[in-house]
Amino acid sequence: MKFKIDTKEKIVIFSPEGDSLDANLSASFITGITHYPDLEGRNLILDMAGIEKTDAKGKEAILAVYQHCYENNRSCALARLHPDLAQFFTQNHPEVLNLAPTLDEAVDLVMMEELEREIGNGDWE
Repeated sequence: MKFKIDTKEKIVIFSPEGDSLDANLSASFITGITHYPDLEGRNLILDMAGIEKTDAKGKEAILAVYQHCYENNRSCALARLHPDLAQFFTQNHPEVLNLAPTLDEAVDLVMMEELEREIGNGDWE
């Protein structure tokens, strides 16, 4: 799967190219993001604006990437989701997902979590 990637100081924004994320693309979606070298030490925003269709494997891939970030002490937000996909995550995974209608709000979400981690670790002194 191809991505448009925007790397910032503490955030990497991945925007999948194409309009679907299905079983055929899910493995390359996961690998392309989780093995991206500049993601190390940065938070992730998945800009899903172009994705209009997903199947069960595509949704699992999004969750796998999301969980990968948190397992590595980083934050993740999903931005600009298609309404059907947003509804799926809201109904089935409300406790684990940062959903944001805009990229700016997604940045705010991950930066707030970053700040909370820094304060919790005493890094703010």
